[in-house]
Amino acid sequence: MAISKDLKGAFDATTIAAAGLSASRYRLDVGAANLANMETPGYKRRDVFQTAVSMPAQGSFSSILDRNTLSKPMVYAVLEDDSPARMEYRPNHPQADEKGYVALPNINIVETMTDMMSASRLYQANATALQEARSMAGEARKILTMI
Repeated sequence: MAISKDLKGAFDATTIAAAGLSASRYRLDVGAANLANMETPGYKRRDVFQTAVSMPAQGSFSSILDRNTLSKPMVYAVLEDDSPARMEYRPNHPQADEKGYVALPNINIVETMTDMMSASRLYQANATALQEARSMAGEARKILTMI
């Protein structure tokens, strides 16, 4: 499989794993912000949407296969929740309306914790993949220096 010089390092295992680490960390950051602001009036829950950036096809079968398999994740967008706020009766709260209700964000703790656990596992998997890719590159360098 021939990869042009321009693309040689662009989508290798370390780049893909590093992008996965970054995307997973961002998901964890957004989840932590959501949990930290569960009781903050006026806060809008945020969701992370990811996409994959594929390697451009060069025309051969192997390059088209690579385009569909060698892709790195990236955060596509972080959107705020537009659903109506959860109204909770707290008449003594300084931000309560005239009826005594405070508008709190719609954050489901179970959903948020599950998403954070998933992001944490993905982070661990990408860290392992990155370590293995570096280890393999190191072994290859050792072999090449012996030649």
